Amino acid sequence: MNKGTVFAGVAFWIAAGAGMCFGQAPATDTWRIDPNHSAAFFSVRHLMISTVRGEFNGITGSAHYDPQHATAASVDASIDCRTLNTGTAKRDEQMKGPDFFDTKKYPMMKFKSKKVESAGRDKLRVTGDLTINATTRQVVLDVDGPSAVVKDAQGRQKIGLSAATKINRKDFGIVWNEVLDNGGVAVADEVSITMDIELIRGQ
Repeated sequence: MNKGTVFAGVAFWIAAGAGMCFGQAPATDTWRIDPNHSAAFFSVRHLMISTVRGEFNGITGSAHYDPQHATAASVDASIDCRTLNTGTAKRDEQMKGPDFFDTKKYPMMKFKSKKVESAGRDKLRVTGDLTINATTRQVVLDVDGPSAVVKDAQGRQKIGLSAATKINRKDFGIVWNEVLDNGGVAVADEVSITMDIELIRGQ
């Protein structure tokens, strides 16, 4: 298996980011990320001719959010890098190794918001610190939502959102690559990250 096929996400990735919500609200407006209904997805160009896609599950964390004061929100989230899945076991094993996420040393990636801005109706722009492999860089998440509050079958109040960003993997120390005969590279530097997040109120 060409190692060029092993790079997949970063993200946030993660989820992200991400993880991904929102600056500071009343303690009564605490929301917990529902890991059973949340995931981070990533994509990266391979050999400059196709796209490798994968996902991270195991998103945990909490947010403070008041629908009346969305830009005062905050989030602190983690993604378990050991849940990485690209659909190919050998590639996943390589990606979890030292050339990429090195999950034995760095099992978790983390996101902590610093600023939340309105980006239009039902949209937010969330700036925060993303940490991957012990390297922290500032990223900006474009958020659709949060949604209106709904109740699930157990009567719990929930909201949902999606978020997206792009990062340069080399900014986080993930620099492995191979040069092709045509002068191209096996793995692109830019990684696209999207996240789908559900949160439960008061937990």
